[in-house]
Amino acid sequence: MTAPLARNALLLGNFVTGTAVLAPAGMLNELAADLDVSLQAAGWLVTFGAVILCIGSPLMAWATTHMERRTLLTATLAVIALGHLVSAFAPDYAVLLAARLALLVVAALYTPQAASAIALIASEKDRPGAIAYVFIGWSLAVAVGLPMVTFLASQYGWRAAYGGIVVASVAATVLNAVGLPRGLRGVPLSAASWVEVVRNRQIVLLLLITVLVIGGTFQVFVFLGPLLAILADAGPRVVGLTFAVSGVIGLVGNVVTTQVVGSVGAFRMSVILIVTMVAGLIVWSIGTGILAMMLVGTFLSSVGFAASNSIQQARLSMAAPALSSASIALNTSAIYVGQAIGSGVAGFLIANNAAVAVGFVAVTFTAAAIGVVFFTENESARLKAP
Repeated sequence: MTAPLARNALLLGNFVTGTAVLAPAGMLNELAADLDVSLQAAGWLVTFGAVILCIGSPLMAWATTHMERRTLLTATLAVIALGHLVSAFAPDYAVLLAARLALLVVAALYTPQAASAIALIASEKDRPGAIAYVFIGWSLAVAVGLPMVTFLASQYGWRAAYGGIVVASVAATVLNAVGLPRGLRGVPLSAASWVEVVRNRQIVLLLLITVLVIGGTFQVFVFLGPLLAILADAGPRVVGLTFAVSGVIGLVGNVVTTQVVGSVGAFRMSVILIVTMVAGLIVWSIGTGILAMMLVGTFLSSVGFAASNSIQQARLSMAAPALSSASIALNTSAIYVGQAIGSGVAGFLIANNAAVAVGFVAVTFTAAAIGVVFFTENESARLKAP
């Protein structure tokens, strides 16, 4: 099979996985109204799901370390399809939550193992670009997947939105089965690998940056629809369009970043992206209640939203190349830790009639990441010193 087909199969798989993980954020109002639960409870589909993904990513990576990647990735997408089929027919909130948590245990596998698979397929020279290309699937999940979920849920109900994910998951399953070569096996992860990662101070600091950045941005992102509705009286069409434009901006930011990071440097690029996100969240916070300013803030913070994760992957690989499989799996967990914290904090604030404070709390999280970024540069200098 051709490498381009394999790359596109993995990109589509990441698109489906990203859409599946983010989907409830695009239909919180519809879920809460139809299932007769609070917005905070609807948000738990993201919060509890992120907890499962956080724990599941490294554990499942270790448990399946000996499995052939084509079989593993295809089976993972098939489970995602089945889980969303069950979700589409869930009779109540409890069943929907249980189905989501069950499917996410397996879905935690896909993104880190997709990175591992493309690393095995691509040549050493093409590997960085190939990995960045595969991760564009997550950017597309924000740019295309989430707006489609929002549109389907607002026009035809949340069950139709889950049905749409089933269709996309089946297509991705088939493409992975056809497009990936057989015999993809990476270097097995040992218990010692995880110990080395935890003892590596540079890796730990980079993982902390991921938690802080995602924890800050997801406070606004997960509850973007309800927040725009509560604070600026925005309707479903505005919310869907906002998701779409944000996703496109994030996609462009990711592509541009991959083109210029070689000349700018990973450290400086990381600082630029996080500062941009902080600036966007400040504009959002100051403009709370003014739709135009909230949208400008959303779009500005979207510039670095997807690209910062690509930079994190690159910096983790450079920090300890031999441990990259384990560190990238843990970075995936760090993303989900940030999602759980961010959605949990925002859900609590909204439930306690403090929606106006969400932006300001998000700023503190993301701004703290800037300080940690500079600690990573000092750590790099220390390691290079004779």
